[in-house]
Amino acid sequence: MKIKSSIVLVTGATGGIGDALVDELLRRGASKIYAGGRNETALSAIAARAPEIIVPLVLDVTDEVQVAAAARKALDVNLLINNAGYCGLTGALSKDAVVEARREMDVNYFGVLRMAHAFAPALAANGGGAIVNIVSFLALATLPLMGTYCASKSAELALSRSLRAELAAGKTAVLASLPVQVDTPMAAWTDQPKVSPRDVAAETLAALEAEAIEVFPGRLSREAAASFAADPKSVEAFLASILPVAT
Repeated sequence: MKIKSSIVLVTGATGGIGDALVDELLRRGASKIYAGGRNETALSAIAARAPEIIVPLVLDVTDEVQVAAAARKALDVNLLINNAGYCGLTGALSKDAVVEARREMDVNYFGVLRMAHAFAPALAANGGGAIVNIVSFLALATLPLMGTYCASKSAELALSRSLRAELAAGKTAVLASLPVQVDTPMAAWTDQPKVSPRDVAAETLAALEAEAIEVFPGRLSREAAASFAADPKSVEAFLASILPVAT
């Protein structure tokens, strides 16, 4: 999968990682970028960077009508990047855990599933292509502070692996990107070092071109992945010490 001359749809394009993905796609020579998101004003601002290439697309991945409309409009897509995400910052026993967990699953898991169902036919019709899912290192190791989010990301990772197997015959690759905390509002809860959105975008797209199936973008992500591979129980024990405030 080469980014140059590709036709791409990015969900959550107005967020930190989504914004960086659009910039990186432009830098790598994508011929058309559908920038999907819920905020029309923010989408218009993104499209203004390169109006001949960027097509703003109002798209809430939890809305089946909008997903279907996007699939009808973007029939020429050969690269789908599922970047839209939501985190309620809730532990499993937090007061609002059930409400937040449903929202997280709807965006992070069912949203990806809806998009895959909607765009797999177009990808196949266009000769194959790729789906990139921006997942999280927390799909592998649970952080109780964000326990319900971790569950949704674990589900998204499992879905990514299933889609990879099912879509292989149609020449559509599936890449899962698993960064640790990224310097976006979602990670404002911690003052620990973070991966830049630019690094996530650049290294994820580089991994796609290198035909990887999973990538840990950014030095911090690679270090976390190496630690987890060497001693998963120690990583899990450390994360388990970061508990939510009782509510």
